[in-house]
Amino acid sequence: MKHGTKLRDRIAAPGTTPLVGVYDMYSASVAAGHYDGMFVSGFGFAASYYGLPDIGFIAWPDMVAFVQRLRGAFPRHHLLVDIDDGYADPEVACHVVGSLERMGASGVVLEDQKRPRRCGHADGKQVLPLDEYLTKLEMVLRTRRDLVVVARTDATDEADIMERARRLAATDADVILVDGVRDVEGIRRIREVVVGKPLLFNQIAGGKSPRLSLSELTDLGVDVAIYSTPCLFAAHEAMEAALAELKRADGRLPSLDPARGVGVAASTKLLERNIARHHREGPETM
Repeated sequence: MKHGTKLRDRIAAPGTTPLVGVYDMYSASVAAGHYDGMFVSGFGFAASYYGLPDIGFIAWPDMVAFVQRLRGAFPRHHLLVDIDDGYADPEVACHVVGSLERMGASGVVLEDQKRPRRCGHADGKQVLPLDEYLTKLEMVLRTRRDLVVVARTDATDEADIMERARRLAATDADVILVDGVRDVEGIRRIREVVVGKPLLFNQIAGGKSPRLSLSELTDLGVDVAIYSTPCLFAAHEAMEAALAELKRADGRLPSLDPARGVGVAASTKLLERNIARHHREGPETM
C-alpha cells in the first residue's frame, strides 16, 4: 500500500491521529519508539538544520534530503511534511511535492502565508489573497498522485478564517488546518464550516492554541493532531540541565544508572533499530 493511502486510511479510522514533530534523525529515532506517525516540523527543521527561527529560511532541497533519510530509516511510519508556502511560487511547490512523494513522504502541509512568513503561532502573519492561494493549491493537488495534502490557512481575522476554511474544504485537499486557533469554541466553529473533510489541529508548547488531549480533540471532531516541537523543546531543556550540571561538577561526567540513564550502549541500541526495521515485518513502535 502506498504511503499516502496508508495515512489517509489511518486518518479515516475512529479517534484523533497523533503525529509527533521531529527535527533530526535522532529525535525521529526516539519518537519512532512511541508513535507510528511523525510530523516534519518547519519550526524544528529551521532550528536544528540552520540554527535559525521559522521565518522562511528553509531551502527545499534540504527538506527533501531530510525526508529521504527519514524514509530510509522508518520504512513504515507515516511522514507528514511541513512545506511552508511551497517555497514561494506554484511551480516550485509542485516540484517539491513531486520530489517528496518520490522520496516516500506520506503527506504535505501547504499554507497560505505570504512572505516574510512566520511560525503559525507567532504574531505578524500575513496571508495571500485567497484566489492566489487556491491557484497554488489546485496546482499541487493536480501534481500529487497519492500524497495526502493538508490545506492550511494562517488567517487571523474571524470572518476571513471561516471563509477560507469553507473554501478550502470545497477543494480536493484531504485535510484542513486552521493554525493558531485560540480556544475550543474556535475549533467548534471551524468544524461546522469544514464539511465532509478531516480537520487537523496543531499544538505547540507556548503557542496560541489550548492544550487538549486526544480524547478531547476527538470529542470536538478533530481527526488529526500534530505536535510540532515536543522533541525539540525537551532536548533544549535536557541539554541546558546536563551542561549546567557538568559545569557545576568541574567537568566530571555524572555517574550513569544503566537502568535509567542514556549512555553509549542505550544510544547505540536505539540507532541499531533503524537498521533492523528493514529486516522485520509488523509494528515498528516500542
